[in-house]
Amino acid sequence: MIDVNAAFSARYAQARVKFLEGAAAAGMAIRSFEHPLKGRDGETLAMDVALDGPADAQSLLIVSSACHGVEGYCGSGVQVFATHDAEWRAKAGAAGVAVLYIHALNPHGFSHVRRVTNENVDLNRNFQDFSQPLPVNAAYAEIHDLLLPAQWPPTAENTAAIGNYIASNGQLKFQAAVSQGQHQFADGLFFGGTAPTWSNITLREVLRTYGRQAKRLAWIDLHTGLGPSGLGERIFACKDDKAAFERAKAWWDPKGETRITSIYDGSSTSAFLTGLMWMAAYQECPQAEYTGIAMEYGTLPFNEVSQALRADHWLHKHPEAPAEQHAAIKQQLMDAFYTDTDAWRGQIISQARQAMFQAVDGLSA
Repeated sequence: MIDVNAAFSARYAQARVKFLEGAAAAGMAIRSFEHPLKGRDGETLAMDVALDGPADAQSLLIVSSACHGVEGYCGSGVQVFATHDAEWRAKAGAAGVAVLYIHALNPHGFSHVRRVTNENVDLNRNFQDFSQPLPVNAAYAEIHDLLLPAQWPPTAENTAAIGNYIASNGQLKFQAAVSQGQHQFADGLFFGGTAPTWSNITLREVLRTYGRQAKRLAWIDLHTGLGPSGLGERIFACKDDKAAFERAKAWWDPKGETRITSIYDGSSTSAFLTGLMWMAAYQECPQAEYTGIAMEYGTLPFNEVSQALRADHWLHKHPEAPAEQHAAIKQQLMDAFYTDTDAWRGQIISQARQAMFQAVDGLSA
């Protein structure tokens, strides 16, 4: 068993090495899908996949990290810990459940400390049918220029204007306007793109390669940035289907102690979203009964997280910014999506581990 803190890393390259070494030591089948670009330190970027269990298992659990790159500093720690967790591996193996770890869905964002891909795309808004007209977020269009002003930090006038918008429309409408995704502003926040990204295309290949044999498929996708600090909200991550929701509740809330929330009924801290990544499970593995959750670990209040994202997007548009400001903005973003304390990391591991054990019980029931 590895020490909890030792499972986490301060750089993508370090996280990747820890994951690959842990998976190799455990005898997992590893495959790496190399990204065409390099990391911030010139390192190789890849979506690394490790399968723990037989390739023809009828029950498959996916545990994935870094859909939103910078959130991988949390998710990678969970995956690295799992590769060293003999009790967990024995549990899954005895139940006949194969576990597929997808490390760094968005390796570019992970390495460069950005939430988005190299295309400035929010991967969890990018799984649209691009042959059809894309959703229009009219509310975001109203505030795009306010969110990304010409100078940073914002002027008092800019801050007041955003405050007035919130006062007039409410905090929830502001959060939805900002975060639900948009396809009109390529330099904007939560941009869903106008075509599939490298991560979208690569993930679909992974799902086809490893998921087509499964009759039962579960997915735990690891996220940070919403909700109370350290609390892992279990957000229903399937299409709006009553049977799947009842399965999710039975698996991950068997005693009514851990609420399963949903974007469909407004119970989640997340706004209603489209273009969600896990919808690919239905398209690429249509033979499987699919049940999934996003584990959303809280860090800072939404307005602080939003401010960090605004700063990072401003920085991306202004690479000429002084080195001191660049470093400060990157640290601000890290703080918004990764709480660097022993207590927080312990909460992350314990809750993820519980959810993984529960998924195995559900898949093997």
